[in-house]
Amino acid sequence: MILDRRLRHHLTVWLGRWPANGPLDVVGSARRAEPGWDGRIHPAIGVRAPSGAVLSVPLDRADDVRELAKRANGSPDALLAELPAAVGFPGHGAYQAVFRWTLNPAPLPDAGSWISADDPVVPDWLRVFGGEVLVALDPETGAYLAGVGIKRHDAYGHELSVGTAPAARGRGLARRLVAQAARRVLDDGAVPTYQHSLSNVASAKVADAAGLYDKGWRSFGVTDEPAG
Repeated sequence: MILDRRLRHHLTVWLGRWPANGPLDVVGSARRAEPGWDGRIHPAIGVRAPSGAVLSVPLDRADDVRELAKRANGSPDALLAELPAAVGFPGHGAYQAVFRWTLNPAPLPDAGSWISADDPVVPDWLRVFGGEVLVALDPETGAYLAGVGIKRHDAYGHELSVGTAPAARGRGLARRLVAQAARRVLDDGAVPTYQHSLSNVASAKVADAAGLYDKGWRSFGVTDEPAG
């Protein structure tokens, strides 16, 4: 598969290298010691494509994680349990997720408007994204129904996160908002990405409907919060 240059640039900047040189390529990156989009440290981030995986870790932990990868026979699944301690975050959790992107969002009608994340109508979970967020409001009451925030990892990759108020679910708002936000990201010169847990069927359906299909790619790494 020939990847769009924006996706290649995003993964190279975000992880420190792309594509992988083998089944599991451990890369030391200074970015793992720097605050991410949310101001927190994300000590290990990996992306696995059908051709191989890149795992980005702090520079001073790269050798230890490479030894761990050898013991795991190059399998990201096998090293996850020991990965938090190996990158200096014992007691933290590890995760796997579906990693999606699109260059052709579904041609669904727009469902919201871009407003400042500081607007009083924006719920707390959406405020943390900063800048502008995409929201759908009730046309009669002006109440929040659903919204999309953007994790601006770098100039080339912007990850979408969507949430819908319980009373507004089942109307197709999430898929329309994700497609609308994806078009905005592409217009801005970046590639829209989307991640969700392996068991989140609802989120998978939203992504499929919005044109962000599961191409067999996965993300994995260490959470920035304690396990449990």
